[in-house]
Amino acid sequence: MSKPTKNLLYDLKTADPYPFLFPAVRGIQAGREYYCTMCPLGMIPKLFKFNEKSLPPKIRSQRLLNHSRVPAISKYLTEDPKNYVFSSITASIDGKATFQATEETGLYSKVGILAIPWDATLVINDGQHRRAAIEEALKAVPTLAAEHISVVFFIDGGLKRSQQMFADLNKNALKPSKSLGILYNHRDPLTYLCEQIIEQVNVFTGRIDLEHDSISNRARDLFTLSSLYQATRAFLDVKQKNCKIDSKNITLAIRFWQEIANHMSQWKEVVEGKLPPAEFRQNYVNAHGITLIAIGTAGRALVTDYPNNWEAKLTKLDSINWLKSNTVWEGRALSSGRIYASNRSLILITAYLKRTLGITLGAEEQALENNANNLKV
Repeated sequence: MSKPTKNLLYDLKTADPYPFLFPAVRGIQAGREYYCTMCPLGMIPKLFKFNEKSLPPKIRSQRLLNHSRVPAISKYLTEDPKNYVFSSITASIDGKATFQATEETGLYSKVGILAIPWDATLVINDGQHRRAAIEEALKAVPTLAAEHISVVFFIDGGLKRSQQMFADLNKNALKPSKSLGILYNHRDPLTYLCEQIIEQVNVFTGRIDLEHDSISNRARDLFTLSSLYQATRAFLDVKQKNCKIDSKNITLAIRFWQEIANHMSQWKEVVEGKLPPAEFRQNYVNAHGITLIAIGTAGRALVTDYPNNWEAKLTKLDSINWLKSNTVWEGRALSSGRIYASNRSLILITAYLKRTLGITLGAEEQALENNANNLKV
Protein backbone atom coordinates (compact mmCIF):
# COMPACT_ATOMS: atom_id res chain seq x y z
CA MET A 1 0.00 0.00 0.00
CA SER A 2 1.29 3.43 -0.90
CA LYS A 3 2.15 5.93 1.83
CA PRO A 4 0.67 9.44 1.98
CA THR A 5 2.81 12.39 0.93
CA LYS A 6 4.67 13.66 4.02
CA ASN A 7 4.52 17.39 3.21
CA LEU A 8 0.84 17.51 2.24
CA LEU A 9 -0.37 19.46 5.30
CA TYR A 10 2.71 21.69 5.28
CA ASP A 11 2.09 22.70 1.67
CA LEU A 12 -1.51 23.64 2.41
CA LYS A 13 -0.78 25.47 5.67
CA THR A 14 1.71 27.73 3.94
CA ALA A 15 -0.81 28.61 1.24
CA ASP A 16 -2.14 32.14 1.04
CA PRO A 17 -4.72 32.88 2.35
CA TYR A 18 -4.51 30.48 5.30
CA PRO A 19 -7.36 28.01 4.77
CA PHE A 20 -9.65 25.77 6.75
CA LEU A 21 -8.25 22.27 6.33
CA PHE A 22 -10.38 19.15 6.23
CA PRO A 23 -9.43 15.52 5.59
CA ALA A 24 -11.65 14.63 2.66
CA VAL A 25 -12.66 12.03 0.12
CA ARG A 26 -13.29 13.33 -3.41
CA GLY A 27 -16.13 12.02 -5.54
CA ILE A 28 -18.16 12.84 -8.66
CA GLN A 29 -21.91 13.45 -8.90
CA ALA A 30 -23.59 14.68 -12.08
CA GLY A 31 -20.16 15.43 -13.51
CA ARG A 32 -19.23 17.73 -10.61
CA GLU A 33 -16.63 17.18 -7.92
CA TYR A 34 -17.78 17.06 -4.32
CA TYR A 35 -16.04 16.26 -1.05
CA CYS A 36 -16.97 14.23 2.02
CA THR A 37 -15.29 15.60 5.14
CA MET A 38 -15.33 15.38 8.91
CA CYS A 39 -15.79 18.57 10.88
CA PRO A 40 -15.51 19.09 14.67
CA LEU A 41 -18.83 20.18 16.17
CA GLY A 42 -17.05 23.16 17.68
CA MET A 43 -16.33 24.53 14.20
CA ILE A 44 -19.87 24.20 12.86
CA PRO A 45 -21.22 27.53 14.25
CA LYS A 46 -18.09 29.34 13.06
CA LEU A 47 -18.16 27.91 9.56
CA PHE A 48 -21.84 28.40 8.82
CA LYS A 49 -23.53 31.71 9.52
CA PHE A 50 -27.18 32.69 9.15
CA ASN A 51 -27.42 35.75 6.96
CA GLU A 52 -30.52 35.24 4.84
CA LYS A 53 -33.32 36.22 7.22
CA SER A 54 -33.94 39.58 5.57
CA LEU A 55 -33.86 38.22 2.02
CA PRO A 56 -37.02 37.35 0.11
CA PRO A 57 -37.47 33.65 -0.85
CA LYS A 58 -36.49 34.19 -4.51
CA ILE A 59 -32.97 35.20 -3.61
CA ARG A 60 -32.49 32.77 -0.72
CA SER A 61 -31.12 29.25 -1.08
CA GLN A 62 -32.74 27.88 2.08
CA ARG A 63 -35.95 28.01 4.07
CA LEU A 64 -35.95 30.31 7.10
CA LEU A 65 -34.82 28.69 10.32
CA ASN A 66 -37.74 27.39 12.37
CA HIS A 67 -36.51 28.26 15.85
CA SER A 68 -39.15 26.11 17.54
CA ARG A 69 -37.49 22.95 16.17
CA VAL A 70 -34.04 23.74 17.56
CA PRO A 71 -34.54 23.06 21.32
CA ALA A 72 -35.79 19.51 20.74
CA ILE A 73 -32.81 18.64 18.51
CA SER A 74 -30.38 20.25 20.94
CA LYS A 75 -31.97 18.37 23.86
CA TYR A 76 -31.62 15.11 21.96
CA LEU A 77 -27.90 15.81 21.57
CA THR A 78 -27.19 16.90 25.14
CA GLU A 79 -29.34 14.35 26.96
CA ASP A 80 -27.83 11.32 25.30
CA PRO A 81 -24.29 12.30 24.24
CA LYS A 82 -23.16 8.67 24.11
CA ASN A 83 -25.81 7.47 21.68
CA TYR A 84 -26.92 10.37 19.46
CA VAL A 85 -26.73 10.07 15.67
CA PHE A 86 -26.56 13.03 13.27
CA SER A 87 -26.69 12.70 9.50
CA SER A 88 -24.42 14.75 7.26
CA ILE A 89 -24.73 18.47 6.67
CA THR A 90 -24.72 19.36 2.98
CA ALA A 91 -23.16 22.68 2.00
CA SER A 92 -21.87 24.66 -0.97
CA ILE A 93 -18.55 26.52 -1.08
CA ASP A 94 -18.80 29.97 -2.64
CA GLY A 95 -15.10 30.61 -3.14
CA LYS A 96 -11.95 28.98 -4.41
CA ALA A 97 -11.40 25.66 -2.68
CA THR A 98 -8.35 23.48 -3.19
CA PHE A 99 -8.12 19.72 -2.92
CA GLN A 100 -4.68 18.21 -2.60
CA ALA A 101 -4.72 14.45 -3.08
CA THR A 102 -2.46 12.17 -1.09
CA GLU A 103 -1.16 10.65 -4.34
CA GLU A 104 -1.50 11.52 -8.01
CA THR A 105 -2.92 8.16 -9.11
CA GLY A 106 -4.59 5.12 -7.64
CA LEU A 107 -6.84 4.82 -4.62
CA TYR A 108 -5.18 7.65 -2.69
CA SER A 109 -5.84 10.09 -5.52
CA LYS A 110 -9.39 10.40 -4.13
CA VAL A 111 -8.21 10.91 -0.54
CA GLY A 112 -6.55 14.08 0.67
CA ILE A 113 -7.02 17.50 2.22
CA LEU A 114 -9.69 20.03 1.26
CA ALA A 115 -8.55 23.61 1.82
CA ILE A 116 -11.16 26.36 2.05
CA PRO A 117 -10.08 30.03 2.19
CA TRP A 118 -11.09 32.17 5.15
CA ASP A 119 -13.01 34.52 2.86
CA ALA A 120 -15.14 31.78 1.26
CA THR A 121 -18.88 31.75 1.98
CA LEU A 122 -20.30 28.40 3.06
CA VAL A 123 -24.00 27.94 2.37
CA ILE A 124 -25.95 25.11 4.01
CA ASN A 125 -28.17 23.29 1.53
CA ASP A 126 -29.43 20.73 4.05
CA GLY A 127 -28.92 20.76 7.83
CA GLN A 128 -29.47 24.29 9.09
CA HIS A 129 -31.53 23.09 12.07
CA ARG A 130 -28.79 20.62 13.01
CA ARG A 131 -26.30 23.49 12.82
CA ALA A 132 -28.42 25.68 15.13
CA ALA A 133 -28.98 22.79 17.55
CA ILE A 134 -25.25 22.06 17.67
CA GLU A 135 -24.57 25.70 18.58
CA GLU A 136 -27.07 25.53 21.45
CA ALA A 137 -25.82 22.13 22.63
CA LEU A 138 -22.22 23.39 22.80
CA LYS A 139 -23.29 26.03 25.32
CA ALA A 140 -24.64 23.33 27.62
CA VAL A 141 -22.01 20.65 26.98
CA PRO A 142 -18.77 22.28 25.74
CA THR A 143 -16.98 18.92 25.54
CA LEU A 144 -19.08 18.10 22.48
CA ALA A 145 -16.85 20.50 20.54
CA ALA A 146 -14.28 17.74 19.99
CA GLU A 147 -16.81 15.36 18.38
CA HIS A 148 -17.41 15.31 14.64
CA ILE A 149 -20.16 15.48 12.08
CA SER A 150 -19.77 14.63 8.43
CA VAL A 151 -20.11 17.50 5.98
CA VAL A 152 -20.58 17.05 2.25
CA PHE A 153 -19.21 20.05 0.33
CA PHE A 154 -20.18 20.98 -3.22
CA ILE A 155 -18.57 23.78 -5.18
CA ASP A 156 -21.10 26.60 -5.44
CA GLY A 157 -22.68 26.93 -8.87
CA GLY A 158 -24.59 30.11 -8.12
CA LEU A 159 -27.93 30.90 -6.51
CA LYS A 160 -30.05 28.85 -8.93
CA ARG A 161 -27.82 25.82 -8.42
CA SER A 162 -28.05 26.15 -4.61
CA GLN A 163 -31.83 26.54 -4.77
CA GLN A 164 -32.10 23.49 -7.02
CA MET A 165 -29.93 21.49 -4.62
CA PHE A 166 -32.26 22.41 -1.77
CA ALA A 167 -35.30 21.32 -3.81
CA ASP A 168 -33.65 18.07 -4.92
CA LEU A 169 -32.45 17.17 -1.43
CA ASN A 170 -35.91 17.65 0.05
CA LYS A 171 -38.36 16.57 -2.63
CA ASN A 172 -37.63 12.87 -2.21
CA ALA A 173 -37.20 12.97 1.56
CA LEU A 174 -39.88 10.87 3.25
CA LYS A 175 -40.45 11.11 6.96
CA PRO A 176 -40.82 7.65 8.49
CA SER A 177 -44.27 6.65 9.72
CA LYS A 178 -45.15 7.37 13.34
CA SER A 179 -45.44 3.64 13.99
CA LEU A 180 -41.97 2.90 12.68
CA GLY A 181 -40.51 5.86 14.58
CA ILE A 182 -42.07 4.49 17.78
CA LEU A 183 -40.90 0.94 17.12
CA TYR A 184 -37.28 1.98 16.62
CA ASN A 185 -37.13 4.39 19.58
CA HIS A 186 -35.56 2.14 22.20
CA ARG A 187 -35.07 5.07 24.58
CA ASP A 188 -38.82 5.47 25.09
CA PRO A 189 -40.22 3.33 27.95
CA LEU A 190 -43.69 3.63 26.39
CA THR A 191 -42.42 1.79 23.32
CA TYR A 192 -41.29 -1.06 25.56
CA LEU A 193 -44.66 -1.06 27.29
CA CYS A 194 -46.53 -1.26 23.97
CA GLU A 195 -44.36 -4.23 23.00
CA GLN A 196 -45.35 -5.90 26.27
CA ILE A 197 -49.03 -5.16 25.66
CA ILE A 198 -48.85 -6.68 22.18
CA GLU A 199 -47.11 -9.75 23.55
CA GLN A 200 -49.43 -10.31 26.51
CA VAL A 201 -52.86 -9.17 25.29
CA ASN A 202 -53.99 -12.02 23.06
CA VAL A 203 -56.12 -10.06 20.59
CA PHE A 204 -53.20 -7.71 19.89
CA THR A 205 -50.55 -10.41 19.44
CA GLY A 206 -49.68 -10.48 15.74
CA ARG A 207 -52.51 -8.04 15.03
CA ILE A 208 -50.78 -4.66 15.44
CA ASP A 209 -49.26 -3.03 12.35
CA LEU A 210 -45.77 -2.00 13.46
CA GLU A 211 -44.85 -0.07 10.33
CA HIS A 212 -47.75 1.94 8.94
CA ASP A 213 -50.00 4.70 10.26
CA SER A 214 -53.11 3.47 8.47
CA ILE A 215 -54.47 0.03 7.73
CA SER A 216 -55.90 -1.11 4.42
CA ASN A 217 -59.39 -2.59 4.54
CA ARG A 218 -58.27 -6.15 3.91
CA ALA A 219 -55.26 -6.18 6.24
CA ARG A 220 -55.52 -8.66 9.12
CA ASP A 221 -54.26 -6.17 11.73
CA LEU A 222 -56.62 -4.59 14.24
CA PHE A 223 -54.74 -1.35 14.88
CA THR A 224 -51.46 0.42 14.20
CA LEU A 225 -48.67 0.69 16.74
CA SER A 226 -49.10 4.47 16.59
CA SER A 227 -52.74 4.20 17.70
CA LEU A 228 -51.94 1.76 20.51
CA TYR A 229 -49.09 4.01 21.64
CA GLN A 230 -51.30 7.12 21.73
CA ALA A 231 -54.11 5.24 23.48
CA THR A 232 -51.77 3.83 26.13
CA ARG A 233 -50.18 7.22 26.59
CA ALA A 234 -53.64 8.69 27.19
CA PHE A 235 -54.50 5.90 29.64
CA LEU A 236 -51.36 6.50 31.71
CA ASP A 237 -51.67 10.28 31.26
CA VAL A 238 -48.07 10.50 30.08
CA LYS A 239 -47.36 14.15 29.31
CA GLN A 240 -43.77 13.94 28.06
CA LYS A 241 -41.96 11.59 25.72
CA ASN A 242 -39.33 9.24 27.14
CA CYS A 243 -40.55 9.73 30.72
CA LYS A 244 -40.16 6.91 33.23
CA ILE A 245 -42.96 4.35 33.61
CA ASP A 246 -42.80 2.24 36.75
CA SER A 247 -43.63 -1.46 36.99
CA LYS A 248 -46.98 -0.69 38.64
CA ASN A 249 -48.15 1.29 35.62
CA ILE A 250 -46.82 -1.34 33.23
CA THR A 251 -48.89 -3.98 34.98
CA LEU A 252 -51.93 -1.69 35.08
CA ALA A 253 -51.79 -0.89 31.35
CA ILE A 254 -51.49 -4.53 30.33
CA ARG A 255 -54.35 -5.45 32.64
CA PHE A 256 -56.50 -2.59 31.30
CA TRP A 257 -56.14 -3.57 27.66
CA GLN A 258 -56.79 -7.23 28.44
CA GLU A 259 -59.99 -6.26 30.25
CA ILE A 260 -61.03 -3.97 27.37
CA ALA A 261 -60.47 -6.83 24.91
CA ASN A 262 -62.78 -9.02 26.98
CA HIS A 263 -65.63 -6.60 26.21
CA MET A 264 -64.90 -6.09 22.51
CA SER A 265 -66.64 -8.98 20.80
CA GLN A 266 -65.79 -7.68 17.31
CA TRP A 267 -62.05 -7.72 18.07
CA LYS A 268 -62.32 -11.36 19.10
CA GLU A 269 -64.37 -12.25 16.03
CA VAL A 270 -61.74 -10.75 13.71
CA VAL A 271 -58.96 -12.70 15.45
CA GLU A 272 -61.00 -15.92 15.33
CA GLY A 273 -61.79 -15.44 11.65
CA LYS A 274 -65.51 -15.01 12.22
CA LEU A 275 -65.57 -11.37 11.09
CA PRO A 276 -63.65 -10.36 7.94
CA PRO A 277 -61.27 -7.44 8.63
CA ALA A 278 -62.69 -5.44 5.69
CA GLU A 279 -66.22 -5.78 7.07
CA PHE A 280 -64.98 -4.86 10.55
CA ARG A 281 -63.36 -1.62 9.39
CA GLN A 282 -66.20 -0.73 7.09
CA ASN A 283 -69.03 -1.21 9.58
CA TYR A 284 -67.75 -0.65 13.13
CA VAL A 285 -66.60 2.44 15.01
CA ASN A 286 -64.40 0.41 17.37
CA ALA A 287 -62.24 -0.61 14.41
CA HIS A 288 -60.55 2.78 14.26
CA GLY A 289 -57.59 4.32 16.04
CA ILE A 290 -59.48 7.37 17.27
CA THR A 291 -61.85 5.10 19.20
CA LEU A 292 -58.91 3.23 20.71
CA ILE A 293 -57.44 6.54 21.91
CA ALA A 294 -60.84 7.56 23.32
CA ILE A 295 -61.01 4.24 25.19
CA GLY A 296 -57.58 4.95 26.69
CA THR A 297 -58.64 8.48 27.66
CA ALA A 298 -61.89 7.31 29.28
CA GLY A 299 -59.99 4.49 30.96
CA ARG A 300 -57.73 7.00 32.70
CA ALA A 301 -60.76 8.67 34.26
CA LEU A 302 -62.31 5.29 35.15
CA VAL A 303 -59.25 4.06 37.03
CA THR A 304 -58.94 7.42 38.79
CA ASP A 305 -62.60 7.50 39.91
CA TYR A 306 -62.92 3.78 40.68
CA PRO A 307 -59.46 2.52 41.61
CA ASN A 308 -60.78 -0.58 43.39
CA ASN A 309 -63.52 -1.78 41.06
CA TRP A 310 -62.85 -0.30 37.62
CA GLU A 311 -62.86 -3.76 35.99
CA ALA A 312 -66.48 -4.34 37.05
CA LYS A 313 -67.51 -1.01 35.52
CA LEU A 314 -66.20 -2.12 32.12
CA THR A 315 -69.09 -4.58 31.76
CA LYS A 316 -71.16 -1.56 30.69
CA LEU A 317 -69.18 -1.52 27.43
CA ASP A 318 -71.10 -4.66 26.44
CA SER A 319 -74.22 -2.53 25.96
CA ILE A 320 -72.62 -0.26 23.33
CA ASN A 321 -73.73 -0.72 19.74
CA TRP A 322 -70.51 -0.08 17.81
CA LEU A 323 -72.10 -0.28 14.36
CA LYS A 324 -71.64 2.88 12.30
CA SER A 325 -75.33 2.66 11.43
CA ASN A 326 -76.12 3.45 15.07
CA THR A 327 -77.26 7.07 14.94
CA VAL A 328 -75.43 7.90 18.16
CA TRP A 329 -72.15 8.03 16.21
CA GLU A 330 -73.16 10.52 13.52
CA GLY A 331 -71.75 13.92 14.42
CA ARG A 332 -69.72 12.32 17.16
CA ALA A 333 -67.39 9.81 15.48
CA LEU A 334 -68.77 10.10 11.96
CA SER A 335 -69.29 12.83 9.40
CA SER A 336 -71.67 11.82 6.62
CA GLY A 337 -71.11 8.19 7.53
CA ARG A 338 -67.30 8.35 7.51
CA ILE A 339 -64.92 8.28 10.47
CA TYR A 340 -63.91 11.83 11.35
CA ALA A 341 -60.57 11.74 13.18
CA SER A 342 -60.51 15.20 14.75
CA ASN A 343 -59.83 16.39 18.28
CA ARG A 344 -63.51 17.29 18.58
CA SER A 345 -64.49 13.74 17.66
CA LEU A 346 -62.01 12.34 20.17
CA ILE A 347 -63.53 14.44 22.94
CA LEU A 348 -67.10 13.49 21.97
CA ILE A 349 -66.36 9.76 21.71
CA THR A 350 -64.58 9.94 25.07
CA ALA A 351 -67.56 11.76 26.56
CA TYR A 352 -69.95 9.08 25.33
CA LEU A 353 -67.77 6.32 26.78
CA LYS A 354 -67.47 8.13 30.11
CA ARG A 355 -71.24 8.60 30.33
CA THR A 356 -71.73 4.92 29.56
CA LEU A 357 -69.26 3.97 32.29
CA GLY A 358 -70.83 6.34 34.81
CA ILE A 359 -67.99 8.88 34.90
CA THR A 360 -68.57 12.61 35.34
CA LEU A 361 -67.64 14.61 32.23
CA GLY A 362 -64.97 17.27 32.26
CA ALA A 363 -65.87 20.88 31.50
CA GLU A 364 -64.72 20.76 27.85
CA GLU A 365 -66.50 17.46 27.26
CA GLN A 366 -69.72 18.75 28.79
CA ALA A 367 -69.56 21.97 26.79
CA LEU A 368 -69.19 20.09 23.51
CA GLU A 369 -72.02 17.76 24.47
CA ASN A 370 -74.27 20.71 25.24
CA ASN A 371 -73.44 22.49 21.99
CA ALA A 372 -73.65 19.48 19.70
CA ASN A 373 -77.36 19.76 19.04
CA ASN A 374 -77.21 17.30 16.16
CA LEU A 375 -76.00 14.48 18.38
CA LYS A 376 -78.53 11.77 19.13
CA VAL A 377 -77.70 10.40 22.55
